[in-house]
Amino acid sequence: MGKLSAHNSMAYRQLVRRVWASSVKGRRCFPVSTSAFTSSCGPASPPCRPAPSPSLAPCRSLSLSPALRVSFNVQDGDDFTERVINSDLPVLVDFHANWCGPCKILGPRLEKAVAKQQGRVTMAKVDIDEHTDLAIEYEVSAVPTVIAMRDGHIIDRFVGIKDEDQIDSFVGKLTG
Repeated sequence: MGKLSAHNSMAYRQLVRRVWASSVKGRRCFPVSTSAFTSSCGPASPPCRPAPSPSLAPCRSLSLSPALRVSFNVQDGDDFTERVINSDLPVLVDFHANWCGPCKILGPRLEKAVAKQQGRVTMAKVDIDEHTDLAIEYEVSAVPTVIAMRDGHIIDRFVGIKDEDQIDSFVGKLTG
């Protein structure tokens, strides 16, 4: 029985090394070495955790997709005034809540539609639970509510979920 468990342990370690090595193939941010791990589980067990060493920090790629650059989260009323009301660009304001299922579906669709505008429109995200005052001021009675604003004035609004064509048309009103 001892040989069988030692054999399984060795096979497991080899499998872990292969998977790990293939996941970092071509990425040379840290040396590929089993000494980069410490084991507190015993000599016959697989590596347990990465060794704490700043020189062996793993790679982390940062994505700067258009959807991430076209939207921002409103921090407070002053931030809303500065970045939405006083904006030189038209702004799509997404009033949402973290617990709202349709909001989670609509959000990425809105970001995609705004990204298609290539910098001619921006998008503000307002969490109604954190910014109840803004929700009351803009008469948001259900989420998701999306308001199109230009020069501090409301151009149009809708409540609920929409498909991509309807959203593209809605966003198009801001630039037209």
